[in-house]
Amino acid sequence: MAAPTTTVAEAETGTIEVSVVIPCMNEEITVGEFIDWCHEGFARAGVTGEIIIADSSTDNSPAIAEAHGARVISVPRLGVGAAYIAAIPHVRGEIVIMGDCDLTYDFRDIAPFVEAIHAGYEFVQGSRLNGDMEPDAMPKLHRYFGGPGTTWTFNRIYGTHYKDIHCGMRAMTREALERMQLQAPGWEYASELVLKAHRLRMRTTEVQIPFYKDREGRQSHLAKRGGWKVPWGAGWNSIKLQSLYAPDYFLLWPGVLATLLGLVISVALADGPFVAFGVGFNLHWMLLGLVLATVGYSAVQLALLARVFHDFDPRFTDRVLERLTYNRCVAASTVLVAAGLVPNVVLLVRWINHGLHHVQYYSIFGLLLMILGFQTFAFTLLLHMIGEPVRRNRTS
Repeated sequence: MAAPTTTVAEAETGTIEVSVVIPCMNEEITVGEFIDWCHEGFARAGVTGEIIIADSSTDNSPAIAEAHGARVISVPRLGVGAAYIAAIPHVRGEIVIMGDCDLTYDFRDIAPFVEAIHAGYEFVQGSRLNGDMEPDAMPKLHRYFGGPGTTWTFNRIYGTHYKDIHCGMRAMTREALERMQLQAPGWEYASELVLKAHRLRMRTTEVQIPFYKDREGRQSHLAKRGGWKVPWGAGWNSIKLQSLYAPDYFLLWPGVLATLLGLVISVALADGPFVAFGVGFNLHWMLLGLVLATVGYSAVQLALLARVFHDFDPRFTDRVLERLTYNRCVAASTVLVAAGLVPNVVLLVRWINHGLHHVQYYSIFGLLLMILGFQTFAFTLLLHMIGEPVRRNRTS
């Protein structure tokens, strides 16, 4: 067994450069050798380090880990993401390296991650798919479909260029990890780390790493111990998490397009039906315009609320709250409702005096303005209910 680079006592009082933080659940076959690898990795990289094992085992893993010089923290069995969250308050290093203690990631070679952080990067993602992968190290479903598929969707949504967002070996500064405020309890934590690094505008990079197959006698938690449904569930949760943090992609720009198109159609038909380019624009088009404008306007508002709620960009939040003040928005909603009410009052008077003989398009346009006015008022209430506490919490 290799001598620990930093003892537990030294970890309590000394200066730690690198903290290796690892979840562990029943890994007695590999955990001891893994910790020896970490000590070797510290020596090769020329850093002082500590190894924190967030343990939820029922076997002899914690005793083995402590015997090899790790600091063991007992955590409930709530998921790999929850284990990381529980370990964060115990981190002492300025650099945090995450991974697995199953010997599939080579922690003897942490130098590329350390060097990247020293070069100014705040988040460094490993990549197995472009690295040196042992035969049978990864199930074909994961290697050729699950991993590339979820990475592709992530890159499309967020405009990034990652090769392998689910690689479990990654590094970041402790300050970056604390800013991320992790919440995902399960395997989807991997997507949360990468997307928050992007949303928080951290300097990020990716390094290629080798990936080894499981040792004889060990079974992968995700692929084998959990059953065939677990990988599919993990993939779905990853996609779900990606969508929850992407209001621009799913709501803002589609909403802007729908709103503008709906308003153009509605304004063009406000004076009645017409024919253009051989196409008759009539009541059905008017109703389509109303639906597009109202649904699109709602999407834009929800996107703004989501961005303010997440507050990844404080400057954006402040601009929204400063420009869309309560007084301005209430005034705008009042004007919209009043403007929409006028043509409908005119229609009502005509109907009482003369009867209603055909559809009045301007009244439908008036209804649209009234709906938009109500939406503006409701949005104003929610924006300031959410935004003001967010801003206060940030400055407190």
